[in-house]
Amino acid sequence: MVMKNAKNVHFWQVDHKIKNIFEAKGVIILPSSEAWRRYNWVKPYFKRKPKEGYFIWVKKQVDFPLLTCITIASPKVSQDLTNLLVIEKNIKTEANVICNAEKNNLCANHKAQGKLILKDGVLLEYNHFHKWGKKDFVSPNYEFILGENSQLLYTYKNLFPPQSLEFKTTIYSSGKNSSSNLNLTINGLNSKIKLEEKLFLEREKSQGIIRLRLVGGKNSQIVARNSVVATAPSKGHLDCQGLLVDENSKISLIPELICQNREAQITHEASIGKISEEQLNYLRMRGLKEEEAINLIVAGFLKI
Repeated sequence: MVMKNAKNVHFWQVDHKIKNIFEAKGVIILPSSEAWRRYNWVKPYFKRKPKEGYFIWVKKQVDFPLLTCITIASPKVSQDLTNLLVIEKNIKTEANVICNAEKNNLCANHKAQGKLILKDGVLLEYNHFHKWGKKDFVSPNYEFILGENSQLLYTYKNLFPPQSLEFKTTIYSSGKNSSSNLNLTINGLNSKIKLEEKLFLEREKSQGIIRLRLVGGKNSQIVARNSVVATAPSKGHLDCQGLLVDENSKISLIPELICQNREAQITHEASIGKISEEQLNYLRMRGLKEEEAINLIVAGFLKI
């Protein structure tokens, strides 16, 4: 996953060096440290002075997706990113975010703190893609704050996980009639993975869904703690599904529903299963080898 055309990337960082910043009309893009110096109003969002990372401020409607890429290319690099995305009222936009290691054996560390502010009436489609090496350590922590009538469509895909992944996502539906749809697909391979997703339904008519599709591949350990907290008349749902492929792997699903308003409705469904012999035999009869059949079943399972 290497960026071949940097002109299309609005922010591109390799190791600790910024390779490209491409500003467009209606969008301010800066290193986070520069935004800290230039705008006093961003400091409460950052909390502390950023070491590295990006600041994107979408001030007007744009007709193109935002594209950012954070890459690790050198051995034993340790990134510590602080990212902030602010979208002004009634803007509809798409963001494609890529984080990756160029090689499989860099033994690198990627830490990211991200905050995304969706003001009233915003529609954001946020596509987040990870591809890591087998000896990397990765710990992203993202917060989304939704204003009135705002909508978030969030997709996270990690089919090439690191040795250790600790991934946290928190969504605050702080505006009336705000909604979120969070979809995570992760394929565990020789990995220890900890997931923590939280959805806070704080205002009237807010709603949200968290969907997880987790595959316990070779020697993987996956723990997913997911919660929906309703403090206002609202609707929320958890949909957690795990597929165990390897007998030396383990998946733990820990859903939590907390209701603090009697007019709220929150639900969940969770399941963990294995590939059935019936499915394998069906595909073998059509000429697929067992490994090919398993890969096809896993690919289908990971589609939400």
